[in-house]
Amino acid sequence: MPVKIFSLKNVPDDEQEEIRDLLIENKIDYYETPGGNWGISMPAIWINDDSQFEQVKLLIDQYQKKRSVRIREEYEKLKREGKHQTFIEKVWSDPIRSVIYILIALGLMYISIKPFMTFVH
Repeated sequence: MPVKIFSLKNVPDDEQEEIRDLLIENKIDYYETPGGNWGISMPAIWINDDSQFEQVKLLIDQYQKKRSVRIREEYEKLKREGKHQTFIEKVWSDPIRSVIYILIALGLMYISIKPFMTFVH
């Protein structure tokens, strides 16, 4: 019976690729289900042989612990070198795009609230 071993929803592409490589290296037969055109399906990695579940779970847990340490170290290195970009720095690096996003957000809020504002009068 197929068993879901890893959800791909909101997972960075590099992590997805590393998980696939991990499964291939360990000769684990798997398949993927896509998220669909509108992202409402379940993107995931599945295995057919449920007897491999414990092995796969252990491999993925070990991988994620190593990845967590590696990403944290990279982040700390960027902070020490002064290359870490804060939110304000990102806004100032591309102010036009930031203003456009803010205007879009305000427009959507206006469109969402406008029908209820007519009830107040």
